[in-house]
Amino acid sequence: EVQLVESGGGLVQAGGSLRLSCTASGFTFDDYTIGWFRQAPGKEREGVSCISSSDGSTYYADSVKGRFTISSDNAKNTVYLQMNSLKPEDTAVYYCAAASDLNTWWLNESDYWGQGTQVTVSS
Repeated sequence: EVQLVESGGGLVQAGGSLRLSCTASGFTFDDYTIGWFRQAPGKEREGVSCISSSDGSTYYADSVKGRFTISSDNAKNTVYLQMNSLKPEDTAVYYCAAASDLNTWWLNESDYWGQGTQVTVSS
């Protein structure tokens, strides 16, 4: 059974930090691009950041560059998203997603999705 299990969301004040984790099982972790989407109320789901598990290449949306850092621990089949200098506009449900290639991931057509974790940033 394929699973993406997220953790680490919560409530934080503006300027604070959170670290999200996504642990994968049921598929070959090294063969996938894995990362995070988010969806705020009334808005479309948007790609935030992803990492290629095969070569470690990382990608970020312009809105989070310089503030968020994505990393992976292939031994633990886990991807992390360190979020610093959080802003109220970062408030959203964050979803972990895994796709077989980078283009598919950014097209919002991932093969596997987590259940989501809420991140709330207060002003």
